[in-house]
Amino acid sequence: MRADDLSLRELIHFEPGGIDLYGRRLVLHDCGSLGHLRRELVEMVGIEHARCLFTRFGFYWGQSDAAAMARVFEWDDPLELLKAGPRMHALAGATGVEVLSLDADRSTGRFNMEVAWDRCSEADEHTAELGPSTEPVCWVQTGYASGYATFWLGANVYFLERRCRGAGADHCIVVGKDQQSWGDEIKPYLKYFLEVDAIQTRILQLTAELRQKDRQIVSQRRRIDQLRALQKRWFTEVHSNVFRQTLDLAGCVARFNSSILITGESGSGKEMLARYIHGLSDRSDRIFLAVNCSSLPETLLESELFGHKAGSFTGAVEDRVGLFEQANGGTLLLDEIGDISPAMQARLLRVVQEKEIMRVGESIPRKIDVRIIAATNRDLPRAVREERFREDLYYRLGVIEMEVPPLRRRPEDILPLVRHFIERHSAALSLPNLRLDARCVDPLIRYAWPGNVRELENVLERAAILSRDGVITPDVLPAAITAGRATAPVGGASTLAQVEQAHIRAVLEQTNGNRTKAAEILGISPTTLWRKLKSPD
Repeated sequence: MRADDLSLRELIHFEPGGIDLYGRRLVLHDCGSLGHLRRELVEMVGIEHARCLFTRFGFYWGQSDAAAMARVFEWDDPLELLKAGPRMHALAGATGVEVLSLDADRSTGRFNMEVAWDRCSEADEHTAELGPSTEPVCWVQTGYASGYATFWLGANVYFLERRCRGAGADHCIVVGKDQQSWGDEIKPYLKYFLEVDAIQTRILQLTAELRQKDRQIVSQRRRIDQLRALQKRWFTEVHSNVFRQTLDLAGCVARFNSSILITGESGSGKEMLARYIHGLSDRSDRIFLAVNCSSLPETLLESELFGHKAGSFTGAVEDRVGLFEQANGGTLLLDEIGDISPAMQARLLRVVQEKEIMRVGESIPRKIDVRIIAATNRDLPRAVREERFREDLYYRLGVIEMEVPPLRRRPEDILPLVRHFIERHSAALSLPNLRLDARCVDPLIRYAWPGNVRELENVLERAAILSRDGVITPDVLPAAITAGRATAPVGGASTLAQVEQAHIRAVLEQTNGNRTKAAEILGISPTTLWRKLKSPD
C-alpha cells in the first residue's frame, strides 16, 4: 500500500448505526459549530487553556489515525505509512496538504518534516468567530500532525506553525521535529502537549484492543456468512418471526452434540431443519444419514439401524453394517420416531445411553460416535401418558426439543417459497419462462396448507406441468385452493385434525377416490394417507 492509494470511498463504511473507519465510529461535524465551540472555550477558560485542549484533541486524533493505518494496511515502505498522515489529513477535509521536505529515520529517532497547508479550515473557523490573530491558530491540526508522527516514530514529535492563514498569511507552513532536534526552542510549547506519554500509552492499548476486536469481527462475519449460505441452501427467504426463532435456536444448539427432537406436522420441513443443524455443527464434514422409521417393518428396521451378522435370519447371507455404524462421526436422523415399537424403543434407549450398538445375531457391543436427531409428527407427550412411548427415551431424545411451525402459522414465508419452487420447477421441467400469474397470489397465501411445504411444492409442480405458455394461472391450481377450502380453524370451531381430515376428503373427491394421486397432491406417502384416514390424531 502507498499513501497516494488511500481513497475515502474505500476507507469509510456507511452502516445503519453510523460511519465506520475500521472499527472506529466517525461523526460528521460542521465547521461553523467547531468555530462556535472554540469561541465559547476561549471566553470561558482563556486562550491558553483552549489551545491546550484543542492541541491534545488533535494529538489524540492523529495517533488514532496512525494506529488504524498501521493496523489495517501493509505498507510498501515505512515512509509510506508516515506519508499517509498528510493524506488522511486531506481526506478528512481539514486542509489541503503538500509535503515540502521530509527527513525521517526510525532507527536513529531523527525526524524533520515541513508541510504546507492550503485553506486550513481551522484557521477560517478561528477568524470567523474571533477575528484575525497575531499568533498561529491551527491548534488541532498541529496536534494531529504531532500525534500521527509520534506514533510513527515511537518517540515524541512536535509540529509548530511558522506561518498561519489565521494570522494573515496566504497559507500555513508547519515544521515537525523530534524533541531532541528542537532543543530549547520547543520548551515554551511543551505545555500544549502535556500528558503526551499517557496518550501514547492509551493509544497503544486501544490499538491492541482493536486488533483483538478485528479478529472477533472477522470470526463473527465468517460465522454469519456460513449461516446465510446454509440458510440459502436449505431454506428460502425467511420472513416470519416464528420460523426465524426456530432457525436461531438451531444455530445455538448445532455446535453441541446433545440429542435433538424435532416436532412438526408432516411435510413441514423437519428433515431440512435436521440437515441445517448438521451443516452448522462440527460434524458438517462428516456423513448425514436419515431413515424413516415408519416405512420399515420392525425386523427390517432393526437390521437397517444396527446391522446384522450373516445367517442371523433368513436372507442374511452376509454381514451388514447398520446406519449407526455408517454414520459414525456424523449425524443420524430418525424420522417418524413416534411410530417405532416398544421393543425397538428399548433397544434405541440403550444406544442413546451407552453410545454403543450390537448387530442383530451378535453379542459384541460396538462403540459409536453419532449425533442423534429424532423427528416426529406425533404428540409424544400424549403417547408417553398413554404408555405408547417410553418416557425415559422421550427425555433422552429430547434434550433439545424444537418445533417446525406449520406453513399456516407463517404465511409470510409462503410467497418466497412459491417463487423458489417455481424457479426449481422451471429448471427441472425445462420451462424457462415459467412464472406465476398475479391472481394466484392471494389464494396461495390464504390457503392453510395441511400438507405444509411438501404439499406446496407438489401443487406447484402439478401446476407447472398443466400451465399454458409457462404461466401458472388459477385454473391449473387444485379446486380446494382456489375455492378457499382447508383454511385455518376460526374461533375454535374445528380442531386441526378435523381440518386435516376435511382437506384429505376434499382432495380424494377431486381425484375421484384415487389415493395414490391424492397422496401426491398432499405431499405424503400412501401409507401415511392411509394412517391419517384411519386415525385422525
